[in-house]
Amino acid sequence: MTAVLQNYGSGTTFLSNLIARPEFLSYVSEGIFEQSKWVQSGIVQRNAALDARAGGTRVRVPFFDAIAPTEVVIQSNHTWGSGGYMSPAGVTADEQIMTILHRGFSYAADDLSKLGSGADPLAHVRDQLTAAINKLKTTTLLAQLSGLFGAIASNGVLGANTVNASFAGVPGSVTEANYLTAANVIKAKTKLGERGSELDVIAMHSNVAAYLQQVGMLTFSTSALSAAGSVVWGGGGVGVTGEDVAQFAGLRVVIDDQLTNLTGGTATHIVKYPVYLFKSGVISEGIQQDLRIATDRNILSLQDVMAVDYHYGYHVLGTKWADAGDNPTNATTSGNLGNISSWTLAYVNSKNVPLVRLLVNTPFDTSAYA
Repeated sequence: MTAVLQNYGSGTTFLSNLIARPEFLSYVSEGIFEQSKWVQSGIVQRNAALDARAGGTRVRVPFFDAIAPTEVVIQSNHTWGSGGYMSPAGVTADEQIMTILHRGFSYAADDLSKLGSGADPLAHVRDQLTAAINKLKTTTLLAQLSGLFGAIASNGVLGANTVNASFAGVPGSVTEANYLTAANVIKAKTKLGERGSELDVIAMHSNVAAYLQQVGMLTFSTSALSAAGSVVWGGGGVGVTGEDVAQFAGLRVVIDDQLTNLTGGTATHIVKYPVYLFKSGVISEGIQQDLRIATDRNILSLQDVMAVDYHYGYHVLGTKWADAGDNPTNATTSGNLGNISSWTLAYVNSKNVPLVRLLVNTPFDTSAYA
């Protein structure tokens, strides 16, 4: 295909025709999988049942509702049950719906900058592209979670699965009870009742995880981590020779700085961070079109141009895309992923969705809402 006879403009990052080599696409696809914390932790899993390669704008997954039989006492007469016999109950069904997202971006490059940089275009673009796509997909996933749970008020369809352990006041009055502690994690698990034990992954911002590192490094501490408290045993965790927090309260830990503090808090109150507890596989990814990378050459402007597109969707078990339209943005406005009205529950009770949100503060970010 002949390129448009124009200069692609300033501010471009350089790229060579090397990216047309077939192994480049394989590098990027594998890198996205290998570098995604959300995939490697088991939170997000590919599900071929959600693929829509034959076409369509959304994927519908029917399922049977849970049964709740009414037990009858059988007797040797004609009065038990419904006149001496049992009355059959019907089985009902519903469907879960995933909307398909069509996303992409492009970059351009000219020869002079490429010659001047002396860099390996294939290695540079491969590394940057993988990280960039992962970041974009994580942004989309977090927008969807925000729409499901709602803002601080937790008024979304999964709002009942929220525990707010944060402090509603100025930063100086926060205590360790408002931080991410084992007690708060256990409290969050109780939102699912007996199914709380199914939760096995916890995701948080590094500011929240830093508190876990601080506590784990201590061989002893005061009960409130302050000089005025009585000295009690508080060590164990990570120890003094390493700072990694791979497990906490029996959960695998995912640290991602895209899990920033929630917006919309009360002015002067300390910021609140979301912490999510997942059962592995509660989020599925379906694909309509695999990642594509196309390149073209504008010989008159001495430029290469690259276009990237991917067509997929995320589905949280037990939820349903409720808007009439599809291909939403990440915004909180009507009809988009971050809007609470865009979602409904497919399950009767949110307790059946193995996903919980915990709101906490952290001593490593004592800023307040403006």
